[in-house]
This record gives sequence, structure tokens and C-alpha cells, in this order.
Amino acid sequence: MPTFGVILAAAGQSSRFRDANYKKPFAPLAGRAVWLHSAEKFLERSDVRQVVIVVAPEDREAFVETFGANLAFMGVTLAEGGVQRADSVRNGLEKLPPEIDMVAIHDAARPCIAPAWIDRVFEAGARTGAAILATPVVSTLKRVGPDGTIQGTVDRANLWEAQTPQVFSRAVLEQAYAARGNDQPTDEAQLVEAIGQKVTVVPGSPINLKITSREDLRLAEQALKALPKPNLSGPAHPFANDDLWR
Repeated sequence: MPTFGVILAAAGQSSRFRDANYKKPFAPLAGRAVWLHSAEKFLERSDVRQVVIVVAPEDREAFVETFGANLAFMGVTLAEGGVQRADSVRNGLEKLPPEIDMVAIHDAARPCIAPAWIDRVFEAGARTGAAILATPVVSTLKRVGPDGTIQGTVDRANLWEAQTPQVFSRAVLEQAYAARGNDQPTDEAQLVEAIGQKVTVVPGSPINLKITSREDLRLAEQALKALPKPNLSGPAHPFANDDLWR
């Protein structure tokens, strides 16, 4: 069985969250910080050997003061973020022990992830070397100009919205970083695509939302209640009740 390391990306500026007290991964959600909801989903897995959370350098002191006990109790490693997301994930990658085979990157601000979806993308990543959760685009897409008017309608056929976790063999991810140069990818799949590696798309769910604004916290609280529950009487099949969560 492959071993997994998980990198929780929490080093962004949260500029759209617009909260004077919290960045979005650290905001309270249903009694716990957003990032704790995300971390717990991975820490309960036997195939996950290490979880690393990456925070901005300016947040490190406050984060340790607030969550130091959680880090110690849960065995979560802390890493400092870089200038861009790719720099932050690379710093997290360097904290993983050498025996880790597979690396999963997850947005710390995506707390509504279900174990069945993790099962699915972990299996695909281990089998193919690169896999991400994603959902097909269902809305009509418009290209809008600087003046705020529509310039055209974008064909949504074959378009998918990327989510996390994004899962890669460690060798593939390290190769992608070695070849990165000055590129600033917006997700890890883009970085891996650049070296010619095919990335498998695994159907996710709209419930796996990324908190961007304060209003999203209310949605996330309801989404947590709607998550499919694991089968406690035995191993749940990864596709159990699949149609309910697409």
C-alpha cells in the first residue's frame, strides 16, 4: 500500500475574505477553525503518514500561539509559505519524510471534503501517478471585457472546475518542480501538466466548496451537515451513494 503525505495550503492572503480578525483557513466554522476540519479528514486515514500545514511567514507566530496544542496533539508539521502558491507547496514538500510515496495537496479552506472522495482520488493518483478532484462546469460562461460588458460566450463542453485534493506520486511532483523555472501555476496539476504528465480527473462534488468570502462560511456549515457519512460497520465502498454527491 502506498504511503501518503498531505500538504494543507493555508498561506494565501485571503484578500477576498475581508475579515479584520481572521484569514479564511483560521476562521471559526461549526465550533472549530476551518483548517482543522480539513486536517481531520486526512489524519484519520491509515495510509496518511504525515500532514503539513503551510502558513504565511507573518502568520506563523499567531498560528503557533493559537493552534500549537492542536499541532502537537495531532502530529501536524508546520511550514512557512513562499511568495506564490507553488513556492508554499514546495516548502511543504520539503517537510515530508523521505519514505512518503504519494503527495496530496489540499486547500485548507476546503473543509467540506468527504472520506469517499478522498478514497477515490487517492486510488486514482496511486494508479496513474497524477489525479485531481474536479466537477464539470454546468453554468454558461461569459468572457467579460474591462468595461464590464460581455465579449463572448465560452463553450463549456469538456470544461471542468478543478478542486483539491490533487494527488501525485512524489517523483512526478519533484520532477515538475525541478522543471518549473519561473512559472507561477495556479494549481499543482498545471505544474505537472507542463512536464507532459497526464492528470486523471476524478468526479468530485459541488459540496467540496472552497471558502472565499465570509458568506461561504454559512454555506460550508450547511455543507458539513450534508456530507456523506462513512459506514462505521465496515469499510465503505468509495462509490457508495455516488449519485447523491456529484
